[in-house]
Amino acid sequence: MTPLLKVHNLHMSFQGREVVHGVSFSIQAGEKLALVGESGSGKTVTALSLLGLARGAWVRGEALFEGRDLLHMSETELRGIRGSEIAMVFQEPMTALNPLFTIGDQIAEVLELKKGLSRKDAWARAIELLEDTGIPEPERRVNSYPHQLSGGQRQRAMIAMALAGEPKLLLADEPTTALDVSLRGQILALLDSLQAKHGMAVLLITHDLNMVRRFAHRVVVMENGLMVEHGEVSAVLSQPQHPYTRRLVQSQPERNVFEPVSNAEVLVQAQGLRVSYPVPRSGWRGWLGQGEFVALHEANFELRSGQTLGIIGESGSGKSSLALATLGLMPFKGDLQIEGQHWSGNAERDLPMRRALQVVFQDPFSSLSPRMTVEAVVGEGLQVHAPELNSLARQIKVLAALAEVGMTEEQFPGLLARYPHEFSGGQRQRIAIARALIVQPRVLVLDEPTSALDVSIQKQVLDLLQRLQRERDLSYLLITHDIEVIQAMAHHVMVLKDGQVVESGTMDELMRAPESDYTRSLLAASFIGGV
Repeated sequence: MTPLLKVHNLHMSFQGREVVHGVSFSIQAGEKLALVGESGSGKTVTALSLLGLARGAWVRGEALFEGRDLLHMSETELRGIRGSEIAMVFQEPMTALNPLFTIGDQIAEVLELKKGLSRKDAWARAIELLEDTGIPEPERRVNSYPHQLSGGQRQRAMIAMALAGEPKLLLADEPTTALDVSLRGQILALLDSLQAKHGMAVLLITHDLNMVRRFAHRVVVMENGLMVEHGEVSAVLSQPQHPYTRRLVQSQPERNVFEPVSNAEVLVQAQGLRVSYPVPRSGWRGWLGQGEFVALHEANFELRSGQTLGIIGESGSGKSSLALATLGLMPFKGDLQIEGQHWSGNAERDLPMRRALQVVFQDPFSSLSPRMTVEAVVGEGLQVHAPELNSLARQIKVLAALAEVGMTEEQFPGLLARYPHEFSGGQRQRIAIARALIVQPRVLVLDEPTSALDVSIQKQVLDLLQRLQRERDLSYLLITHDIEVIQAMAHHVMVLKDGQVVESGTMDELMRAPESDYTRSLLAASFIGGV
């Protein structure tokens, strides 16, 4: 059978540096092919090259789509292909969707340009597409702007836009990476049903092997721009032949934590912790004052020395509000103690608590200042908490903190004078951890510390955090939606939904016998067990 798409000997270069080296694969009509690899493997630029979207790239080879070579088409010819015959769903819908136009306007524009529909018919069809993708109240949501939708709804809207032209091939670039675990399952099931309904082929670009197991027929594995392995999903992932594929398959987080003693010191204790936000009231009620949105309802928890408390839940569950309140960065009600002390709101009086409680954020690229060197980034806390140190003493401590997270001058010449953008994602997260550790904290708030990282780098960072906990007797307040990270790290777990504590207990208790339907749904959606 003649394939729908046949890519042969694809090479890509940027400014004379080749990043894709002779990649070849094919997709049959109605087939689901996964292109797998970590950041820098070349999988995304390979997909972008098919539509002429890899700006600044020099491309050679063949990409025959129904016998027509996409790589040698003019911009005008490609414009006729994009959206109508080949469509793309991007990784982050918030940046891919236009914030100045409603969802309906953006979908209708595709229908008017690609299908020649009138404005009225295009708008009606946009509502139908939103309904097909499972967005509630599509007649109302069609008038919403991207920022007014949740992450899952934005991704569904982007899928609706991609389907508007009724394409024969859908390129899905990490379509669920930015979503909660249950939303990932929903979007994957949606793509599955829509693919079957419309009979289109799907090229899935991802690093999530669980997603590949569940969704794809065949898989192509890429490393550093090379295709290192390909074949049926069941064969490649159950019996990988190439060392890189084996490393990917074996990159699941492993549990290597000590159980803290039962009478360990309580470092963080909360009773009736409540976080709320003022919201405007509609109509005449607005004259009587603002309303209130409760983000967290009366949460009770404690965190002991050497212990990890995992907080899981979907977006909007109250995880971030709980973390910010614990860090003293948000007003709250109830009783919250850090080493027996209460946040006072006085900067000088709260300084010892700030030192005891540090934070590592989700995205190290945005949490590290691009204008500061590594030495300035890591040593910044010492200027506040150890002002008596001179520049040489600070530099010694900075080098020691970096060495503790596995970064030395021998490995990275000129390390202290470099800037964050000169490092990979995993290396930047190590720098962020060093910045937190340098002031000798007792508790780290870890806000999705590995969700922005590739699977093998994720495992390295988790191994590092486990080692630091054992050596320093650190306590972690771990905010995540990744059940595998919870299994690897947590001693106790608290499940949040809509600001309410659904259930809490030891990690083993919740994994073996969850009491609530919501927790069971989270576990089912996490694809544990190689679905």
